[in-house]
Amino acid sequence: MSDRLFIFDTTLRDGEQVPGCQLNTVEKIQVAKQLELLGVDVIEAGFPISSPGDFNSVIEISKAVTWPTICALTRAVQKDIDVAAEALKYAKHKRIHTGIGTSDSHIRYKFNSNREEIIERAVAAVKYARRFVDDVEFYAEDAGRTENEYLARVIEAVIKAGATVVNIPDTTGYCLPSEYGAKIKYLMEHVDGIHNAVISTHCHNDLGMATANTMAGVLNGARQVEVTINGIGERAGNTSLEEIAMIIKCHKDIDIETNINTQKIYPTSRMVSSLMNMPVQPNKAIVGRNAFAHSSGIHQDGVLKNVQTYEIIDPHDVGIDDNSIVLTARSGRAALKNRLHVLGVELTQEKLDKIYEEFLKLADKKKDINDDDILVLAGADRTQNHRIKLEYLQVTSGVGVRSVASLGLNISGEKFEAAASGNGPVDAAIKALKKIIDRQMTLKEFTIQAISKGSDDMGKVHMQVEYDNRIYYGFGANTDIIAASVEAYIDCINKFKS
Repeated sequence: MSDRLFIFDTTLRDGEQVPGCQLNTVEKIQVAKQLELLGVDVIEAGFPISSPGDFNSVIEISKAVTWPTICALTRAVQKDIDVAAEALKYAKHKRIHTGIGTSDSHIRYKFNSNREEIIERAVAAVKYARRFVDDVEFYAEDAGRTENEYLARVIEAVIKAGATVVNIPDTTGYCLPSEYGAKIKYLMEHVDGIHNAVISTHCHNDLGMATANTMAGVLNGARQVEVTINGIGERAGNTSLEEIAMIIKCHKDIDIETNINTQKIYPTSRMVSSLMNMPVQPNKAIVGRNAFAHSSGIHQDGVLKNVQTYEIIDPHDVGIDDNSIVLTARSGRAALKNRLHVLGVELTQEKLDKIYEEFLKLADKKKDINDDDILVLAGADRTQNHRIKLEYLQVTSGVGVRSVASLGLNISGEKFEAAASGNGPVDAAIKALKKIIDRQMTLKEFTIQAISKGSDDMGKVHMQVEYDNRIYYGFGANTDIIAASVEAYIDCINKFKS
């Protein structure tokens, strides 16, 4: 029998901490349902005490999914645990994830404490959490930089206190794979009662070693991995779910299995990318646009002779179907609804009708509509209730002439118009916008991305705008990149705190 590796997905908690990637509750439920279809064992749904939104999301996700365990994060603080327990009251399978920093750096500078007191606080938190749930996970924050002997003492104490899972995070992404693997092995060999709990990995990617460290942990005894879709997460991100799942699938000699339906990987990746407005880099392993592309003549020749010459993964195994229905202006609602269903998006008839109208407009501009286009359209209804909307935009630009833009805005039902010239069409359009929205705003970051390729492609724009000493993140998508830029700026403004 193969060993079972449990997949703990923290896209909705650690992944959502990425600036600009915050989801509302409806979007979180959409992702959670897709994670359930994917086969994830544990969904970390949020950090309930951090905000009313997180608290509500944990409640609603608990109601929306059936078989995965729903996990809520806490600090080693009774109030945190109380709030987490309340948020989990509707979960069919519930887990409280509590813990504390264990490295000397955390103990001395973060907690102004000592090693013995940290063990006492860890044990007290686990015992308190066990009053509410049978499944308690303990995290030893910054375990990657914690001395192994002391870490073993902490882990042994929390298991005796009732922890069912012990999480060994490489919080800073500092460890080498050999170091991290040796740490897990040390715990397996030196912690009394270690077999009464599951060892979990939680690796960050600051030095690009998250996946390698996670696999080193698995090969040395860890049987839960904490991962995110597309590897999103704080700073350089977390271990990618899709990478671990496909490593296990491809390396059958490891003799470990997961519950992941790998054919759901690609649509899940695209859904998360679209909802979080977080582009997937083209060369990203497994789910990147170029992951199965071959441009070298030598590679092309080898693939044509035998696909396994250069491809160790069948694209169909991760849900990439080259023979999927091609959507065009002649496609009906049924084809659009089917494609959205394949991508994990379920809509009411009313929303489908609205998206279909936008789909037809886009299809008239583009020859082929791809999955990213569809997901952008499906997410566009998020802006329908915005207070400020772009009514029209006209731009004149060229070589040897000054760019001029005129635009109209609808602000809470009232119409405003302005015109301005600028150093290029985008600059002119934003200056016209600023004439109407008279605030001290600064554009901090401006990123343009074509979804696939071609001059008629849908362009995605990501922006950061500073206002009142805060950074706001905006997103726009349009076949007209200038319009997408203005929409992204307006998206930022709509998020300003009054």
